Amino acid sequence: MRHEITLHVNGHEHRLQVESHHTLLDVLRRQLGLTGTKHGCDCGECGACSIWLNDRLVLSCLVLAAEADGAHVLTVEGLAASGEFAHLQEAFIEHHGMQCGFCTAGFLMAAAALLRENARPDAATIRAALAGNLCRCTGYHGILRAVQTASRMRR
Repeated sequence: MRHEITLHVNGHEHRLQVESHHTLLDVLRRQLGLTGTKHGCDCGECGACSIWLNDRLVLSCLVLAAEADGAHVLTVEGLAASGEFAHLQEAFIEHHGMQCGFCTAGFLMAAAALLRENARPDAATIRAALAGNLCRCTGYHGILRAVQTASRMRR
């Protein structure tokens, strides 16, 4: 069954036809061409598909597109374009918080959500906030340092 939905993605309105079984991840990547949001596990385990849905961090592989009708979506492309979290991106580069880059978008979205809510998180809070994101390359030390550095830069 097809549904007509409206999504407000990164500040732009999109009217779309979606199938009942399409996830928000599918729509973002296939219909809107926003490939920064990654298709990882497809079951909510890796965090690579993290986005903000109505200002809440969610896993887009677990949200049916039809359920998001009328919602405001922010992807990593929108996060980058806003410039609000450029310091976070700079810190990821400085601390080698990414290697292959596959998980980076999800980590950036989760870290930005944390820093928006808590400008001065301690190490345990950062670890807890990023616990839903998996990285196969870095060992997490650079990522944690990057978020700590970004929190100091933002103050």
